[in-house]
Amino acid sequence: MARSVVVGGVGMVPFRKPGDSKAYYEMGADAARMALADARIDYSAVRQAYVGYVYGDSTSGQRALYEVGMTGVPIVNVNNNCSSGSTALFLARQAVESGMVDCAIAVGFEQMQPGALGEVWTDRPSSLGRFNAATDDWAGHSEIPLTLRFFGGAGAEYLDRYGAKVDLFAKVKAKASRHAAANPLALLRNVVTAEEVLESKPIWPGVLTRLMACPPTCGGAAAVVMSEEFARRNGVDTQVRIKGQTMMTDLPGTFGHRSMIDLVGSEMARAAAEQLYSETGTAPEDVDVCELHDCFAQNEVFTYEALGFCKEGEATAFVDKGDNTFGGQVVTNPSGGLLSKGHPLGATGLAQCYELTQQLRGAADSRQVEGARLALQHNLGIGGAVVCTMYEKH
Repeated sequence: MARSVVVGGVGMVPFRKPGDSKAYYEMGADAARMALADARIDYSAVRQAYVGYVYGDSTSGQRALYEVGMTGVPIVNVNNNCSSGSTALFLARQAVESGMVDCAIAVGFEQMQPGALGEVWTDRPSSLGRFNAATDDWAGHSEIPLTLRFFGGAGAEYLDRYGAKVDLFAKVKAKASRHAAANPLALLRNVVTAEEVLESKPIWPGVLTRLMACPPTCGGAAAVVMSEEFARRNGVDTQVRIKGQTMMTDLPGTFGHRSMIDLVGSEMARAAAEQLYSETGTAPEDVDVCELHDCFAQNEVFTYEALGFCKEGEATAFVDKGDNTFGGQVVTNPSGGLLSKGHPLGATGLAQCYELTQQLRGAADSRQVEGARLALQHNLGIGGAVVCTMYEKH
């Protein structure tokens, strides 16, 4: 039988601009030490380790965790683009839930370069080749960097399909900035208005401005997961548990629907969320707080609908009613999300876990969601994979 999985400890270093952070292995090691200290256990108790990152050589996970200890523990390096951190968590959770081990750690880090994301291996076919070709076909060729093309094209499709206005995306960014103002670990803590977002540098005219995109950042985060029995034996706080978790890769509609919105992950996010709700006996309206993958304000809008918080095409009303913030239906990204906190790719999924664990513990200070008992995490990687995790307060 599947065992109950406790999030016993979490750690996160403040995210920094490229060039202003420690080296990747130091950030990973610091986050791992924080998570172990939070759980009040020694690294020697960890039986498996999973380490997520995108931009780094093989065995970078060992380079980071050897700073914490050299115990002979199996270390698995994970690269699933922007969902690498939550993929590491998915594997650690599986190991504990299945009974393979009593205690595992998931770590994520990224040491990034300035500017928009680009491809590194240019001497071979791109893993995103089909995505690039589809974008050229459906949204038109452009010389702007690939992620801006993906999400700009998807944003343009959304506006056209539903008759929405670009200020919808600006309001999402403005909300993110208000939330981030209360988060000492966020990179961008200045509050901006929707008008200021619209007035920032245009990237895709009429669709996407600079402030609607997350900043490239460096950082690290970690989580220690364990069986309830192990936690109780070792005096670890058991109140935050993983109620369920799903991981999914692209479905036929990614390319078959000829939709930029599905190309950037909405179809697989919807399928993963529906599976998660079914397996956990929950529904979108049960969720108190959500950390979702807002790499662009546009993607936060798509994800409201993919997760079932509102129906397709109804995000404008959802946002205008304030149902995405404090006092509304579900508080989305109380941390400030990727838009304000930053997006060090391998660390992002575990930083989301950090925030939701603090929320369910009631330890999120002035950004606390009152009475939070059920929390949903959504972490997306183009290419592609999505991980949805439901946490509950026990």
